[in-house]
Formats: sequence, C-alpha cells, structure tokens
Amino acid sequence: MPLTAFGIALGSNQGDSQRHLEAGVDHLLARIPQARLTAAASLYETEPVDCAPGTQAFLNTVIEVEADLTPQQMHAHLVAVEALMGRPLQREKNAPRCLDLDLLYAGDYHSDDPVLTVPHPRLHLRRFVLQPLAEIRPHLHLPGVSLTPAEALAALPCPPESVRYGGDWKHRLS
Repeated sequence: MPLTAFGIALGSNQGDSQRHLEAGVDHLLARIPQARLTAAASLYETEPVDCAPGTQAFLNTVIEVEADLTPQQMHAHLVAVEALMGRPLQREKNAPRCLDLDLLYAGDYHSDDPVLTVPHPRLHLRRFVLQPLAEIRPHLHLPGVSLTPAEALAALPCPPESVRYGGDWKHRLS
C-alpha cells in the first residue's frame, strides 16, 4: 500500500488544551510506528461554534501525517486516541472535549459514506480548520472540493478575529 497524506484537524477546550493536543499527536504517532508527521500548523484560539453559552474557547490546529494506511484505518486510530484521552464515544453534540480529531482528507481519496465522509464535508465552512490548513497547505486541491484552502478561507463571511493566532507548540515543524 502506498503512503497516503492524511490531513487531521485537532481541537481541545478542556483543561490544558495545548498539552491535550500535543499528547494526542504523540499517542497517534505511537500507535502508527511507520507514520511520519510531515506538516503542523501553528495553534489557533477560536470562539466556540454551535456550542452552549459559556463554553470555553477552543485551541485548534491541523497536522498532516503520512502513513501506509487506508482512510478507514486512520479514522479508527483517531477514534482510539480520542477515547484514550477521555472522550466518550456517546456524547452530546458540540459538548466540551479534551481532544477532538477529525480526518480532513486522505490523499486523493473521496467518499460520501455516512460513517466516514472524506474530504470532511464542512471543511470549507470552518475558519478554525481553514486558517491552520491554509498555513500548511494553502494550494491543496482535494477531490470534490472546488476551492483551495486559501481560496475557501478568503471566501468565508465570518470575521477573521473569530480565530486568533495562539502560538507555536512542540509539534510545529519549521
């Protein structure tokens, strides 16, 4: 099986969010020994979207990992890492979480399967995903998506200040 580039969005809004994001990447890479972290965006602090009033701000980023896996296998690893970090499988929609991992893309793979839709169906609508993705892959062309991350980010109507630079972290690649 050839190496596939997997784009993964990370988010946290409980406790030490930066530590949760770093631990999530560490756990993911430990679970997949042959995986290689090829890109990691800066951290971004974002206002909660569609969450209950009083919900703490999120810390978000995007990484890219190369691995010899199918999208379904990578998704299973993401779910396992979330569970390891304390995220329950059954949870209220948009509830606070110590770690959220979303598969954004898997090379040129395209699927409308309701269990695993790739590319992520709301990727082009979320500034908190597009801002870090455009930082590492501004000109990425994804199957079934007409705009690059940079173009989709520029087209968003929501205010840019809803996503603020939150700094670097231990997985940030130069």
